[in-house]
Amino acid sequence: MTKPQVGIQLYSVRDLSEKDFLGTIRQIADIGYKNVELAGYYGVSAKDLKAALSDAGLNAPSAHVGLTMDQPDQWKDNLKASVEYYSELGIKRFVVPWYPLGQNATAEAVDKMAAVLEEASDIVTASGMTFGYHNHDFEFKPISGSSELVIDRVFDRVPAGKLFAEFDLGWVKVAGQDPAAYVAKYAGRLPLVHAKDFKDDGVDTEIGRGSVDWDSALAACEKAGVEYVIIEQERYEVGSLESAKLNFAWFRERGWI
Repeated sequence: MTKPQVGIQLYSVRDLSEKDFLGTIRQIADIGYKNVELAGYYGVSAKDLKAALSDAGLNAPSAHVGLTMDQPDQWKDNLKASVEYYSELGIKRFVVPWYPLGQNATAEAVDKMAAVLEEASDIVTASGMTFGYHNHDFEFKPISGSSELVIDRVFDRVPAGKLFAEFDLGWVKVAGQDPAAYVAKYAGRLPLVHAKDFKDDGVDTEIGRGSVDWDSALAACEKAGVEYVIIEQERYEVGSLESAKLNFAWFRERGWI
């Protein structure tokens, strides 16, 4: 078995990226990261961003791109514009980071979500990219009036060739599910995972300082053939760049980097 490569989701350093995106990319590379997942491009052209990543020695295997569902008449055109940008950049995996489903969703609402994701997939995959979905906690909770989890219904309704999973293992744990078990369940359909840790009070923290059993979760990722483990942290006590360093060090100390 081959260990997945480790990367960082650049949303983790969004406060710095908003001020100097290309400079932040260099700082991430200076820490030692070799892989980054994009979350916006801050007005930088695809040509300039591609050059900056190359100059920093960084690989970008995937990007988070939201569906603008608050603009029901425009979301498809907006998606096509995003596809054009990320195709020029050379991104291989296009990931939707969130869908406005909410808690206690009905089966009808979940089926609509699945239909939207399949339609979005058709737009994205026509460009040659693959299409995935990143979860929060609500997708790992039961559908209203049922024992079936939202995530299982969605992935049952959208064919594997159209939708891969990028499980956020921290959110899986917050939802009351077992990250390792879900990695195993979707082996072969799970090229990416997010490494995020949460304290018992629900606030995310550095890897290894929260409630996720990383020994079992990462062992499951290795066994399932996950290609990239992507660190993400949204809140910090010591600053976003320092947290990125601590998370990098955690994986390096365990021989993952």
